[in-house]
Amino acid sequence: MTEGHRSSGARRPTDAEALEATPSDLSLAEVLLGAADEAGAVARTDEGGLATWSAGSPPIPFATLTGGRAEFRLDPVVAGAALRTPDTVASPRGPEWVAFEPRIVDDGAVDRAEAWFLAAHRRAVPRRA
Repeated sequence: MTEGHRSSGARRPTDAEALEATPSDLSLAEVLLGAADEAGAVARTDEGGLATWSAGSPPIPFATLTGGRAEFRLDPVVAGAALRTPDTVASPRGPEWVAFEPRIVDDGAVDRAEAWFLAAHRRAVPRRA
C-alpha cells in the first residue's frame, strides 16, 4: 500500500471468485435441456409457459421451469442443503421441492441447476435390481 492510500476494508475478490461470478453463455433453460439430454428417459411437457420434466412409470414430475425460475423435487436432505445456497427458496409445490431463480446464471448457478436436475431425475426413476 502506498502512502496516502488507505484500504476501504473491502476485500478484493480472487481471480477464481471473479470468474465464478461471470455470467455464463447459457440460459437456465439451456442448462436444464442439456441436463435432460444427459439424464435420458425424460418426458417434457410445455403448457402455458411452464415446462415440466417427468420420469419413471408412472411418470413422476421432478423439475419445472417457468421464465428464469426452476424448481426441483429433491431428497429432503439435499433439499435442506440446497435451501442454504444463494437464490433458492422453498417451493409452494411441497417440502421436497426447491425453487431456484439465479440473478446471474454464472458457473455456480449452472453447476447447481445441472446437479439438482440430475439428482431429482435419479430420485424419480426407481433403481433396477
